[in-house]
Amino acid sequence: MIGVIDTDGERAEWAFPAEPGAVRTARHAVRGTLRAWGLEAVGDVTVLLVSELVTNSLRYASGPIGVALVRRDPANGTSTAGPALLVEVSDPLPDPPRERAAGADDEGGRGLHLVAASAQRWGTRHGKTGKTVWFELALPGE
Repeated sequence: MIGVIDTDGERAEWAFPAEPGAVRTARHAVRGTLRAWGLEAVGDVTVLLVSELVTNSLRYASGPIGVALVRRDPANGTSTAGPALLVEVSDPLPDPPRERAAGADDEGGRGLHLVAASAQRWGTRHGKTGKTVWFELALPGE
């Protein structure tokens, strides 16, 4: 069962249990919110990157996984650059993720590389009870 924390206005936030179905459920929640916000143009890349980060959290953490979307817009003071979508994935594990080089036949090891290659900015930060991996995507045509 997911916990919808907030889906008001320019922010949507959920908590998912650390169970295998969390990735699929997170993808559906994110895609539905982006559709409601009229941001289908960044839907595929956002869903891909959320899938990668939630999968990483499932692999290493045992607690709830948080996902948040924040629509940033210079017109309303929530961004200093152009319009952007901030995406955050949090888990209770304090250790930051590490990029690693994946071999041609490796089944894993590409998630953070995909984030770094697709996002205009990304990073990690420590929280009260774990860490957050975040990325920002430019919103085209706004």
